[in-house]
Amino acid sequence: MTAFIEAASPHTMNTYGRLPIALSHGQGCRVWDINGRSYLDALGGIAVNTLGHNHPKLVPALQDQIGKIIHSCNYYHVPNQEKLAAKLVELSGLTNVFFCCTGLEANEAAIKLARKYGHDKGIEKPEIVVYEKAFHGRSIATLSATGNEKVQKGFGPLVEGFVRVPLNDVEALEQATKGNPNVVAVFLETIQGEGGVNPMRIEYLQQVRKLCDENDWLLMIDEVQCGMGRTGKWFAHQWAGILPDVMPLAKGLGSGVPVGAVVAGPKAANIFQPGNHGTTFGGNPLAMRAGVETIRIMEEDGLLENAARVGAHLTGALAKALAGNPGLKEIRGQGLMIGVELTKPCGALTQRAADKGLLISVTADTVIRMVPPLIMTTAEADEVVAILVPLIEQFLAE
Repeated sequence: MTAFIEAASPHTMNTYGRLPIALSHGQGCRVWDINGRSYLDALGGIAVNTLGHNHPKLVPALQDQIGKIIHSCNYYHVPNQEKLAAKLVELSGLTNVFFCCTGLEANEAAIKLARKYGHDKGIEKPEIVVYEKAFHGRSIATLSATGNEKVQKGFGPLVEGFVRVPLNDVEALEQATKGNPNVVAVFLETIQGEGGVNPMRIEYLQQVRKLCDENDWLLMIDEVQCGMGRTGKWFAHQWAGILPDVMPLAKGLGSGVPVGAVVAGPKAANIFQPGNHGTTFGGNPLAMRAGVETIRIMEEDGLLENAARVGAHLTGALAKALAGNPGLKEIRGQGLMIGVELTKPCGALTQRAADKGLLISVTADTVIRMVPPLIMTTAEADEVVAILVPLIEQFLAE
């Protein structure tokens, strides 16, 4: 452990279980720490660094923007807000966008939209259906929507107005909402990230869309982690051929510059009026330029196709290498959002992988999560397998 890390730790709040690594710079899918050690980045800042590090097209665009204007408040028009909104509308098939800075803020705005939608219909105490193992953020409202008692503990009383159901069980959803006139929305992640890389089945998503239509509920799909091309389509729900009414985005939208968005369809697009919601930093010129350039580069460089191809290669190689190992429970996900579930808690593997020059995370105690930059090559995917598989085998044999 370096003197730098020891000196820095007493003055920051003790909120993260950090590894003894301080990153200094990156290039592509590789990063270097302050001691000059290199790592293959299979975590991408937790699904944030869409274009990897020091991208030759992104960096000059951001430098250009910084030299012009970084921030202006929303008293004034921000031209790239309209440009990015138009692009998100085109890619999603929805109609209007609100910009913020983080996934938490996007999800908080979605909850407010659903409640206002209910109030506008004369429902005094609107309720939103949420899911077991869900993660929507750490504000009091998004924490209440989250399905993880461990992160909720110590922060009660939680916000009321949520009905919780299990994943992929339409009968349970129907039963939990039957005869309840207060339900206004269903709020789900297409693929749960923090909950353990748990996908909603295509037919289930289609059933939920149908149920929302029949009951005049909003379908709100959290694409904060699984969106922005990560699965091989712009948004993971597009594999099911459905449209949400509300779609929170963040993480990969700005390739490392903080940016969040709520994209809404006709049923939800006009719920907010001036004075209902707002933000100081949301939609600032730097973040908007990052979003515009990220999507432009993704299109130019064919990164959706790359995510699908390299993700399938990586998943297949892991499955083949670990086949028959009784300690492997399941490999799941889509594109470059991959979870490897083991039969025992495996948090120790984050440090062991880092020691071998690979950055990963472990979520839901037993799931190795990989959400690398969408520029990853098949050669780099093979490198991930070559480092990770022996570590998994050794760990499972202990």
